[in-house]
Amino acid sequence: MFSHVMVGSSDIARSRAFYDAVLGVLGAGAPVHNVAGTGHQRLFYRHDGGTFCVSEPINDEPATFANGGTIGFKCASPEQVKQFHDVAVAHGGSSIEQPPGLRESKLGAMYLAYVRDPDGNKLCALHRPK
Repeated sequence: MFSHVMVGSSDIARSRAFYDAVLGVLGAGAPVHNVAGTGHQRLFYRHDGGTFCVSEPINDEPATFANGGTIGFKCASPEQVKQFHDVAVAHGGSSIEQPPGLRESKLGAMYLAYVRDPDGNKLCALHRPK
C-alpha cells in the first residue's frame, strides 16, 4: 500500500545518528544521502521493499511532528521490540506511553513499544505473535 514514509528533521546529522542506530536494529543499512535540487538534505533508508526518509523541510519552516500520527516498524520478535525501544532511548529518543511489552486488544496480542525521535516524531515497534 505504501511506497515510503518521510519525516522532517531540523538536524539531519542528529537524525542520521538516531536512525542509523534504531533502524540498524531492524537490519536496515546506511541510508542513501541525497541533496535535493533546492539544497535540502535527505536520507533514504531502504529495507525489505520499504523506504523510510528523513528530510529537511523543503519549505524552510521548522520541522514538526504529526499530532496524532505514528509510524510503525515491524519487528521479528518481542526481544527486537525491546531492543528497538532501548536503542532509540540511548540515541536521543524518548520513551512514551506504557513500557515496552505485550498488549491485548480486539486486534489480538501484540508486543509494542512507543518512542519519539529527537524531532518529536512518534515511532512504534510492533511484533504480532503467530
